[in-house]
Amino acid sequence: MDAISVTVERGGTVEAIHEVHVVSSAGERRGDAALVCHLRSSMKPLQAIPFVDGYDDLATDEIAIACASHDAEPAQLAAVRKVLTRAGVGVDDLENGVQDGRPDGKLGHNCSGKHAGMLAACSAHGWPLHPYRDPAHPLQQRIAELVPGAPGIDGRGLPTIAMSLAEMAELFTTIPRPIVAAMRAHPELIGGSRADDTELMQALPGWVAKRGAEGLFCALSPDGVGWVFKVADGATRGLRPALGQVLGIDAFRAVPVRNSLGEVVGSIR
Repeated sequence: MDAISVTVERGGTVEAIHEVHVVSSAGERRGDAALVCHLRSSMKPLQAIPFVDGYDDLATDEIAIACASHDAEPAQLAAVRKVLTRAGVGVDDLENGVQDGRPDGKLGHNCSGKHAGMLAACSAHGWPLHPYRDPAHPLQQRIAELVPGAPGIDGRGLPTIAMSLAEMAELFTTIPRPIVAAMRAHPELIGGSRADDTELMQALPGWVAKRGAEGLFCALSPDGVGWVFKVADGATRGLRPALGQVLGIDAFRAVPVRNSLGEVVGSIR
């Protein structure tokens, strides 16, 4: 079956068309299941495994924020601080950078929860704290065992892995139960009040979702089916209508296009 076409329309004129590939571990195929791309931030629930394995008393918000690409909302920053306290380290120990327009320096970076979880994992397992980003570090070697594939470096300086969309769908079925439960319990921590993954989990209770870069979106259904959506040209705006169509979320099926005055001048559907 062909990939899904998501059309951007303004004043009755089509301005762009985004092709979205959709694959599930149950055999759904729309587009190219063999398409290879990097997991990027969709990899975070797997990168959190050494953190979860290192402790037997983690709260669900600590686990959830380690899987997050957060919007620096107050509850999210509080959860990152909680993980840093557990690790016995400070904000300066985070090896992520600083994002323009974000509060609190390194703490406000959308990947600070993942980085805090990595520091806590190092503390728990007796690994050196720095440089935990190094592919040769024991933490990254452990993650590479958990998620094999073609290596690369993500936008925050950490190793990432490339694989086919079909392999990603299968991979998402292997997320450990404590991580799945934490993400279900705290969808608001995973992205934020306007994030596609947070809003999908709120619209479909029992689902787990994690968006990545370049138009990638991975999810796990309550019955254990892994799903992957990938916008071929990397345009994230193509995701929501495709998610709405395939998963039956009416509120996602059409996204308004607004001008700088807030007026609706078109749609993405």
